[in-house]
Amino acid sequence: MKFWDSSAIVPLLVAEANRNRLIALLESDPVMLVWWGTRVECTSAIARREREGHLGTDDASSALERLRELAKSWHEVQPTNQMRTVAERLLRTHPLRAADSQQLAAAIIASGREPASLEFVCLDERLITAAQREGFSIKSRT
Repeated sequence: MKFWDSSAIVPLLVAEANRNRLIALLESDPVMLVWWGTRVECTSAIARREREGHLGTDDASSALERLRELAKSWHEVQPTNQMRTVAERLLRTHPLRAADSQQLAAAIIASGREPASLEFVCLDERLITAAQREGFSIKSRT
């Protein structure tokens, strides 16, 4: 079981450079842990690509359908006061955006506050750095 950040899920849904490697990683361990807001973040990323002309309407619709299907099988870390407190601490400790602090806080909570016990799948360099400093092993680097 691995914790998947949205940055590593989007390439599973649309054609990107890291897609094949991430698909292979998912196939080797299909149990995904995600933050409860992951589906919204992925939808945002797909919609942004569509608005910017990097993804056609049909391709965006197909990607959103793949997202809905994938979401049926993943396990979401739900928001709690404990998670909010951890996210707030992370914002004071690392140069993260609010959603990234919540992603990382969800992973910390999912690990039972033992980050070394859970691999973190991510492509966002800022979040990778923070996750490593918190004690996670990063699984998605090339």
